Amino acid sequence: MATVQEVISSKHEDFTKSVEHFKGELSVLRTGRASTGLVDLIPIEAYGAVQPLRDLAQITVPESRQILVQPWDKSILANIEKSIQTSSLGVNPVNDGNAIRISLPALTEERRKELAKVVGQHAEAARVSVRSVRESAMKELKRLDETDEISEDERFRGEEQLQKKVDELNKQIKEIAEAKEKEIMTV
Repeated sequence: MATVQEVISSKHEDFTKSVEHFKGELSVLRTGRASTGLVDLIPIEAYGAVQPLRDLAQITVPESRQILVQPWDKSILANIEKSIQTSSLGVNPVNDGNAIRISLPALTEERRKELAKVVGQHAEAARVSVRSVRESAMKELKRLDETDEISEDERFRGEEQLQKKVDELNKQIKEIAEAKEKEIMTV
């Protein structure tokens, strides 16, 4: 016999995943400053398999607009260079024989505005994800009410608790998005 708290607790992980996914989506957006997150997950063909770059090389940021990729095995340097060139970053990596340097150009005002819109789209997707988790929990509460495992009052209290949790998460998503937009728009 499930309780209201068990239903809400079971959805906690899903709520957390929604927000964490949102943070991950934002981490790969360029802000004019170099970040290892920009190239961490670029898929690289190596050793007969496709792996994320972070598994094949040390990635550092020696300067504010430069990323340095030093593969542990120099034989895959050309594969890494090719994958970075074909990625959505729109940069031209420089291969010096030992490492790859990626210089990031300054963002134009137009590109900053485009990125701010993308942040808004990711924020809306995160809010939709949170709402779908809430709907799933509310359906479960309704089912428990209909099968008389909980009372109608308990269901309504559970729905109120769920809405408070959703409101908190939406506030958190909004704050994260505003901080990222401010970071992008800062020259």
